[in-house]
Amino acid sequence: MKRKTFIQQTTAAGVFTGIGGLGLLTSSFKSPVKHITILHTNDVHSHIEAFPADDAKFPNQGGVSRRYTLIEAIRKENPNTLLLDAGDIFQGTPFFNFYGGELEFKLMSKLKYDAATLGNHDFDNGIDGFYAQLPHADFSFINSNYDFSNTMIDGKVKDHQIFIKDGVKIGVFGLGIELDGLVSKNNYKETKYLNPVEIAQEMTKKLKQQEKCDLVICLSHLGYHYETDKIDDLKLAAKTKDIDLIIGGHTHTFLPKPTITTNIEGKKVLVNQTGWAGVNLGRIDFYLDEENNVSADGVAIEV
Repeated sequence: MKRKTFIQQTTAAGVFTGIGGLGLLTSSFKSPVKHITILHTNDVHSHIEAFPADDAKFPNQGGVSRRYTLIEAIRKENPNTLLLDAGDIFQGTPFFNFYGGELEFKLMSKLKYDAATLGNHDFDNGIDGFYAQLPHADFSFINSNYDFSNTMIDGKVKDHQIFIKDGVKIGVFGLGIELDGLVSKNNYKETKYLNPVEIAQEMTKKLKQQEKCDLVICLSHLGYHYETDKIDDLKLAAKTKDIDLIIGGHTHTFLPKPTITTNIEGKKVLVNQTGWAGVNLGRIDFYLDEENNVSADGVAIEV
């Protein structure tokens, strides 16, 4: 990693420690005994190669090989790491036009992604085109508010998944944006859109109360914030409870550090999004003490 990256990490470390542990940290928080790292991307849009040196915005940034090197360095630092993506893997470069998503899924598998949700552009080759590429994905797809029961990917997309790292149960669910108006009906076929707030309430009840997850993460492709009443990540946080982290996408919002907001109970929630095209990697570090009280910090790392 470049020196700039180390500086970013160093200055960001501790920014979120003591914020109330996402609403879970108490004044009796003891020294952390477990450390979980969440790495994430969103809206990569088939950007396999780094931007050229003469690019006006992102000279020499991004690219799968650079991301791989960075991710592997962080995994060596902390083996208890999850790698997640918030959707719009497809569409944006000729790689998608030529290979239809095969290369994207194969490379994400090489990077050992644990899970991803679906964005609206992941339907750009139709639901059958998405289905055709699934054999190349050695990671899970998670979405909770699309009903795929009358489509060929019924049973291929999970509504949630639980990961265990160092004995910490991490529940992940996913929410997608309404496809009508964004995607041709011919592309998403009989997929039904379900209310994301209602589904989030159902999923958090299941993950937190029934499954007793220590951390609950939402992979969202709803968008960070809209001035209208359209549901977004900030509104989702405010209308729900028991979500510790919302990893967002769709609006290509770059946050140098996660937004701290509050849920319906007034407890803290982290919301993060890392721009687009793979030029940044989001990193959230959770620290748990012996009583599973939680503290966290986060940063965006330039790739």
